[in-house]
Amino acid sequence: MQQAISEFFKLKENGTTLRREALAGATTFFTMSYIIFVNPSIMSETGMDHGAIFVGTCLAAAVACFFMGLFANWPVALAPGMGLNAYFTYVVVGEMGYSWQTALAAVFIAGILFFIISVTPLRRWMLESIPNNLRIALGAGVGLFIGFIGLQAGGIVVANPATYLSLGDMRAPETFLAAFGFLLITVLSVKKVPGAIILGILGVTVIALVLGLVEFSGFVSSPPSIAPVFFELNFSDVLNLSSTIVVLTFLFVNLFDTAGTLLAVATRAKLVGDDGQIKNLDRSLKADSSASVIGVFFGCAPVTSYVESSSGIAAGGRTGLTAVVVGLLFCAAIFFSPIASIVPAYATAGALIYVAILMVSGMESLEWSDPTELLPALITIILIPLTFSIADGIAFGFTSYVVLKLFAGQREHISWGAWFLAVLFISKFAFI
Repeated sequence: MQQAISEFFKLKENGTTLRREALAGATTFFTMSYIIFVNPSIMSETGMDHGAIFVGTCLAAAVACFFMGLFANWPVALAPGMGLNAYFTYVVVGEMGYSWQTALAAVFIAGILFFIISVTPLRRWMLESIPNNLRIALGAGVGLFIGFIGLQAGGIVVANPATYLSLGDMRAPETFLAAFGFLLITVLSVKKVPGAIILGILGVTVIALVLGLVEFSGFVSSPPSIAPVFFELNFSDVLNLSSTIVVLTFLFVNLFDTAGTLLAVATRAKLVGDDGQIKNLDRSLKADSSASVIGVFFGCAPVTSYVESSSGIAAGGRTGLTAVVVGLLFCAAIFFSPIASIVPAYATAGALIYVAILMVSGMESLEWSDPTELLPALITIILIPLTFSIADGIAFGFTSYVVLKLFAGQREHISWGAWFLAVLFISKFAFI
């Protein structure tokens, strides 16, 4: 059995062992397992069943990991994407008023488009046609968006009729624990403790249990039914311009997040050949895009590659066996739904804020010397959280990019992709 596994994943050729891959898989799972608590907490605010989303998150992640490991032989784990789940809940359903079934249909269409892009030359055209600064800005803006949600969920930032926003009541136990959770995660991360985020979430939950703020309901049980969200898609309301913007937002955020993550992980895992070509990149993109489609059937926002996979790679993971081990652990996690059910929103708030800071750190790669590149990026970063809409932030960013380039006499620098998106977003503001 071990010999067959070794030959299938080419362990010897990649300089690794079965034991090392198993350890790497466990490490990756531990660092990203916070998603099984955070995703149900966010998605359930749409009216979706919390238990069903918990199971759906685990199963969607497991299937995606299996596909990445067995098809692409990459040590990359996947799960529902942070930022996209928030956009799904708070913008598409909460602000725009779509049902979660319709939002899932939009995710499905975006996933199909992502798959088509992944298997055709469109992939290269799409990635090269979008200005690099705007790609970086998209990740940073989504990070601030997630951070704002975390601050709200923890009661650290609250509404104020005079100033719009103000500091919450830090004497409230829930608010204090949210802030404490963030600090705990930060300290553990600085100390390079594996699984800092999940330890922070569970630590706050334990304190809440001791203080009587939540009620203990056990550790293990039969998995909740996934029936309330399984294959619940509604396509009747996705055939208009407004929903087109939603689909494109899901598509572009997922595309650039995936591309950036896979390239970063490939470099760290030494999957780049002497000729500069990345081994099995096409297969990994196909696996990721397929996962986005499959995840919809389990009631999830787009499934994407996780940069936390780097932790498993640092532990020695070099092949798809690492991803398969992560998938198996996600399958095992469905039996721990009682734990997920008692994790309060303020326990996950610190995780959201910490993840936000990690995403914002990408701003150091911005091209600061060219105002025509920098200003549209900053507009995108600022307006995504302030408009509480990823789509509107992108819209203002691309529109300002085209306008600034035109007036700066740099029309030749505007790609067809930028032109297309600018015209599309202007149409959105004009007719919606």
